[in-house]
Amino acid sequence: MTSTNPIKGFSKLTKEAKTEWLISNYFEEPDRALQLLKSYWHTDQNIQKLHDEFIENTLTNFYLPFGVAPNFLLNDTLYCLPMAIEESSVVAAMAKAANFWLDKGGFKSEVVSTKKVGHVHFVWRGDDATHLHRFFQSIRDRFFTDTEKITANMRARGGGILDIELIDKTSLEPNYYQIKGTFETCDSMGANFINTILESWASILRDEVLLTQHLNDADREIEVIMCILSNYTPECLVRSEVSCSVDRLVEGSDMSAREFAEKFERAIHVAEIEPYRAVTHNKGIMNGIDSVVIATGNDFRATEACAHAYAARNGRYSSLTHCELVGNDFRFYIEVPLALGTVGGITSLHPMVKFASELLGRPNATELMQIIASAGLAQNFSALRSLTTTGIQKGHMKMHLLNILNQLEATEAEKAMIVNYFKSDVPHYNTVVEVFKRVRGGEVLS
Repeated sequence: MTSTNPIKGFSKLTKEAKTEWLISNYFEEPDRALQLLKSYWHTDQNIQKLHDEFIENTLTNFYLPFGVAPNFLLNDTLYCLPMAIEESSVVAAMAKAANFWLDKGGFKSEVVSTKKVGHVHFVWRGDDATHLHRFFQSIRDRFFTDTEKITANMRARGGGILDIELIDKTSLEPNYYQIKGTFETCDSMGANFINTILESWASILRDEVLLTQHLNDADREIEVIMCILSNYTPECLVRSEVSCSVDRLVEGSDMSAREFAEKFERAIHVAEIEPYRAVTHNKGIMNGIDSVVIATGNDFRATEACAHAYAARNGRYSSLTHCELVGNDFRFYIEVPLALGTVGGITSLHPMVKFASELLGRPNATELMQIIASAGLAQNFSALRSLTTTGIQKGHMKMHLLNILNQLEATEAEKAMIVNYFKSDVPHYNTVVEVFKRVRGGEVLS
């Protein structure tokens, strides 16, 4: 069922009116659709109102499972990682990796840099670029001084504007230039802070062009295209690693420790040189990263975009993780840009985000960078360990088995019988359906 009548002023309607219009125009069973929407409303009206105001046109809530991975040792501190994700095997894999490295020193992480970037993109149609560069240098101090009120609170916390540059991009696009700003935003992700400054710089640029007497008419032709932060933050960088002697890698595998280490290292090399593998490899890393990013109220879309751009920074898409095998020493590490915040946005509003922050000991932004990078490394280790030993499907499909049984509306007794039946076999969808039909028909499984 689809609506043939467009609606005007939808955003101005009440929540109830929006809901009524939606279900009456798009659903064949309006009562059933209405009850479904209401069943996801929070019982606390204040909390529901909070959720309603996060975005526009809110009708209900959309739930993701919120799980935890305990025993996560990072920089000698034991964490229990919060994870919001729907994929069945991710939390189990994270917990397994945490346990594997728990008695081997755990994860070690450090933040390399926390710089963030934004640009004023503009067109300048003058004939001699040296005129623009001289003009920029003559007004550069104004970009700092005229935004002091905006940056005051951030500067008090140790952040603010780090640098301002004029970038010539005319080799790529005629007459295209940038004012590039580098920023430190402390525990804030900083998007609103940076964008506000950039828009102020654009106004300063336009004003100064008009006021500067020595510029000719051509040199005054400046058109601001847009002012926006970049979600590519290669200098907002964190590293995390695990290491141990090769002989300690034998756990959980039928092959020798040396054989496992060498096969694991080769698997990393494949992801470093083969983009088809690298994309899936990095997607697995992002399973771990995104789940903690979401649980802590950060922007997983920005995190994803930045990580993948960084993976292609050398002109070929490649692995975010790397492995070194030197003698009897095994080292596995990740280097990834993460622009995160622990203040601002929904971090102090969403009840589950506040819960996740408390669970982690209320980390600051750099601590959260280390936690989340380590989560990605742990997820990748578990995935590669499975791929290079038993294969990925054995563990993944066992976790997926309950999803299949729930789709089939199996009873608890039927679930118990079927789970036990697949204890030593990989459960594929068709075989699960066949076994379910036998159980539903009264057959006792041997």
